[in-house]
Amino acid sequence: MKDIRAFQLPFWMSGAELTKLSKAAAIWFDQIMEWASWPAQQMDPETCVEPVLNLIAWQRDIDRFNGEPLELFRKRVKYAYVNARDAGSVEGFKRIFQRLGVGYIEIEERMPGRDWDVLAILLSDSQLADNQDLLQVLIQHYGRTCRRYEWTIITPLPTSIRVETFDNDYQTINATVPPLGVGPCLHEINNDQAVVFAKL
Repeated sequence: MKDIRAFQLPFWMSGAELTKLSKAAAIWFDQIMEWASWPAQQMDPETCVEPVLNLIAWQRDIDRFNGEPLELFRKRVKYAYVNARDAGSVEGFKRIFQRLGVGYIEIEERMPGRDWDVLAILLSDSQLADNQDLLQVLIQHYGRTCRRYEWTIITPLPTSIRVETFDNDYQTINATVPPLGVGPCLHEINNDQAVVFAKL
């Protein structure tokens, strides 16, 4: 679309009055464009005004829990559809936690010696402390029916691995031996073994 400021208004008497008219028209049409584009901007949960965000959240079955930051609420509304699709698998459940800022987690199921319906979520102490309310909401909303969830704290330990190079050098040396003179007879044959005398 051509910018309104680039229009040259034909007028037989150019000057200050024509410049004022051009600037006023540019401001007016910028305002109209802003009004016209406002509804389209409200469809994005990350940029829309809060009343519209609440309507989108209602449409996507997302409720704001007590004390939830607005930024996190916007993110939950934005990823509502993809989170609902991922909720049925272990890998998808991990992706939900990563999308919403909890971070990397591990999930264990069908653990030996435990009831079949217990599902353990392994995460760090700081992840559990910083996101306690969010974790409860995610389990209630995306957790599988007839499953019991438990939190298991893991403590990551940083490790370092030293990389070294090593080689295996080898040589093959060929030697030439003059022809051997082998005696005419065998000296002894015992248990399928033969001893042959040779003269160099």
